Amino acid sequence: MPEWPGGARGALCLSFDNLGEAAELELGALSAAARLGEHLTARRVLPALLEALDEHGLAATFFVEGLNAELYPDALTGIASSGHEVGYHAWRHEQWGELPAGEQAENLARGVAAFQDLGLTVAGLRPPGGQLGRGGVGVLREAGLRYCSPAGEGAGVVGGIALLPFQWRHVDASSVLPPLGAVRKQMTGSADPIEPGAFLAYLEGEIDRLSREGGFAAVVLHLFMLEWLGERNLAALLSRLGEASRRGELWIARCDEVAEHVLANGASFEARTALDPTSWSSASA
Repeated sequence: MPEWPGGARGALCLSFDNLGEAAELELGALSAAARLGEHLTARRVLPALLEALDEHGLAATFFVEGLNAELYPDALTGIASSGHEVGYHAWRHEQWGELPAGEQAENLARGVAAFQDLGLTVAGLRPPGGQLGRGGVGVLREAGLRYCSPAGEGAGVVGGIALLPFQWRHVDASSVLPPLGAVRKQMTGSADPIEPGAFLAYLEGEIDRLSREGGFAAVVLHLFMLEWLGERNLAALLSRLGEASRRGELWIARCDEVAEHVLANGASFEARTALDPTSWSSASA
């Protein structure tokens, strides 16, 4: 079993996906007359979340779409100045696994440049949909990235890129998205939607298991779903993670920090990642 800093048995990355209206634009969910730059997640949800993370002494990774560098530059620099990482989530939440390798490279180049204009260095990508697609880790390496967080299990190293996979069982959206009924059945024995309190209880059980058995996990929450989760449930989750960190049960760190540890100890992380072909947009889920 790979070792983590501080003697922790396991490592966990707390992460938040999506910001603003980028994904809604990609899905065609906004009208042409919609006013951009005033999205609830950027103007109200994010500031409150940053305060909550600070209260519990937690650092997180925010995977945001590149378009936000144009619509919400102050929000992105505010995330970074608060001690959190800004990662890349495609330009407008394009389904990464469906893009040709050339389009992936162009998408990355555009996003990296936009973030650099704000003084932000992109270390990693979480591909929307969870799949690496045709470009694999090669397009990431060529763009100067250090890690990727696709769907799968087990932190590892492939082609000089650290892989920090997330499991769909640890994603809030898996509780409600119709294509992910098989994931819910794995979690609860039923494909029916999961209530917020039940999802929190499941995550707390997974945190306990990680503390006992070790390994790596990424918790994935979405800014647009924090209202669904509820303020009390979010506070309970952050409190549990803060407790695990203070006790040394888990090393809770940003994805870029975990990636650097994995890359620096590559021999311990070889052949430890199993990718998952499941996608929220796939009926095969």
